[in-house]
Amino acid sequence: MGKRIAVLLVGVALLASAPVSAFAMSTWAEEATYGAKTGAKLKYGLVNTFLGWTELFTEPYEATQYGENFFVGLGRGVWNGVADTFLGAAHAITFPIPQIDIPLPEGGTDILNKGK
Repeated sequence: MGKRIAVLLVGVALLASAPVSAFAMSTWAEEATYGAKTGAKLKYGLVNTFLGWTELFTEPYEATQYGENFFVGLGRGVWNGVADTFLGAAHAITFPIPQIDIPLPEGGTDILNKGK
């Protein structure tokens, strides 16, 4: 059990040391009331938990659309997919505490917001 906690802490430290510019403020944080923030944070967390893996496909596709290397997009997709999934779960778990905002790479998965 102690090794799992140590691995978790190292993972959190690595994510915390990532460049801040790559992490955007969560969209739910703009809500005005406590109820609106907690509801939006729960939805944001669940969407990223269950759909974060889609970054494995969307990032390489976007990379090729913007003239970047496919493998750069694939690497970004793996990183974002894992981070969105696990940090999305952290959002879902901590939804009653809107003061805790855990930034996700590129603002989290945007698969539901593509047409907006």
